[in-house]
Amino acid sequence: MTTTPTTGARRRMGVEERRQQLIAVALELFSSRAPEDVSIDDIANAAGISRPLVYHYFPGKQSLYQAAVRIAAEELAGRFSEPHEGPLSGRLLRVMRRYFDFVADHGPGFSALLRGGTAVGSPQTGAVIDEVRQAAYEQVLSHLGIESPGPRLSLVVRSWVGLAETTALTWLDGREVPRRELEVQLVHDFMALAAVTAVHDEETAAVVRRVVGQEPTDGPLSDLVAGLLALLPHPTEAPRGP
Repeated sequence: MTTTPTTGARRRMGVEERRQQLIAVALELFSSRAPEDVSIDDIANAAGISRPLVYHYFPGKQSLYQAAVRIAAEELAGRFSEPHEGPLSGRLLRVMRRYFDFVADHGPGFSALLRGGTAVGSPQTGAVIDEVRQAAYEQVLSHLGIESPGPRLSLVVRSWVGLAETTALTWLDGREVPRRELEVQLVHDFMALAAVTAVHDEETAAVVRRVVGQEPTDGPLSDLVAGLLALLPHPTEAPRGP
């Protein structure tokens, strides 16, 4: 617990320390409200300083927002970092759990982040978001053991990163589907995308064979296979006529 000096005097902060404080305050506010609904006065009040002092450290709300976006983006990209140990499905599931933890904790800010912060964003903000997507893309490839993927495998990974974003944003709108179910579903989605592509691409097929060969019999992929098999007609069932 933080203690206050008995003299009651407020400690002066250095320039960089004050900037980091304002960024942290802005991030907290953006986590509970959309950035366009947060004013400089709100940030100043939360930081316990005057409005002019905020402008002393940041030219305006947009520059503060961009600094906050950079920090949030780095944290979000870090959620895709995972030790290269164990089956791929388990790794992806842990990544998705951390990803949804971030989404749950930073709802409005996450929406603004991935939608480019339309009210206060800029081309620089969009570039930061692209960096997050690229970091996620590279992390997934590293888990697949691929450095230079062909176009079809590259499309699988980029499509899945985009699907994770869309799923998280949709979940935030109403939270109608339990997030734990969506986390598992996204792991299944990755393998489904890869499996369909594997029919048309030998590189992806090799990856799928290797991944499936390392999966335990009680892992998430086993649940996917069992669910898909349950959808197929039973061998004893006669095909239905027109």
